Amino acid sequence: MTQTSSTAMFSPAAERNKHDILATLRQVLPSAGRALEIASGTGQHVAWFAANLPHWTWQPTDPQPEALDSVAATIAEQGLTNVRPALRLDVMESDWLQQHSDKAGHGDAFDLIYCANMLHIAPWPTCAALMQGSARYLASGGVLVTYGPYLERDVVTSAGNLAFDQSLRSRNAAWGIRQREDVAQQAAQAGLKLAARHAMPANNLMLVWAKASD
Repeated sequence: MTQTSSTAMFSPAAERNKHDILATLRQVLPSAGRALEIASGTGQHVAWFAANLPHWTWQPTDPQPEALDSVAATIAEQGLTNVRPALRLDVMESDWLQQHSDKAGHGDAFDLIYCANMLHIAPWPTCAALMQGSARYLASGGVLVTYGPYLERDVVTSAGNLAFDQSLRSRNAAWGIRQREDVAQQAAQAGLKLAARHAMPANNLMLVWAKASD
């Protein structure tokens, strides 16, 4: 990740994968709706999705002030009007948007909650928090979409992902690529089920989670 201005950051990986993610989202999503992005990072994903899915309204969030600044700068540079101002959100907090309840519209449910490349660079409890919070904030028929690398019991792990997993764990013992089946167990406890699995380039997966009763 590099700094491109006083506030905007740039991720080469986000730039590479945004095209394939958008193509898959087009298969998953209706033509219009309200989306909440968790861990927006640089803002490249939300900007790309907002520009190409103009009938969706996007709410970017991140717990880090520098990320919020980057999202704001990225959105301003592109003049996007269907992206709300970025908000601080930590998935470990019990009520994600309570502190922002004074802002119009934040009491509504979301048709999409999108979270990319967070679970493997955050402690394991964030997985349960993501699932539980998503179950609270998803509208009927809405979906949680997670993107990133996963381990799978019946799928041979690529050499690249094995090396990446070892690198993550050497940097922080609480990090690491998560087992898809373990993530599904946390989802089930929150009332979500795996509705679709999409294989993506560079040994990543896009997983679509829906409320079990939908």
